[in-house]
Amino acid sequence: MLFAFLCTDKPGHLNVRMDTRPAHLEHLNKLNADGTLKMAGPFLDDEGKPNGSLVIVEAEDVAAARALAEADPYYQAGLFETVDVKPYNWVFNKPEA
Repeated sequence: MLFAFLCTDKPGHLNVRMDTRPAHLEHLNKLNADGTLKMAGPFLDDEGKPNGSLVIVEAEDVAAARALAEADPYYQAGLFETVDVKPYNWVFNKPEA
């Protein structure tokens, strides 16, 4: 089952995002190599600076998905103000379809 992580950065935490980015990318690369990661990328503010994240993963259930979200170095560094984990149904332009 697919799950979307809708993550909103804490205001004024761009430095935390940038400092933690290498570890975050390493984490996502591992999920990608395992076939767990389906897509990911940052949300951008009006100036084009990242201010949140969208990550879509495959997991057995919401508990497993939440564990993946909480294992992200961004999460562990305290970057996010909120992290919503929601079941997701990829309908259009799904690569396997």
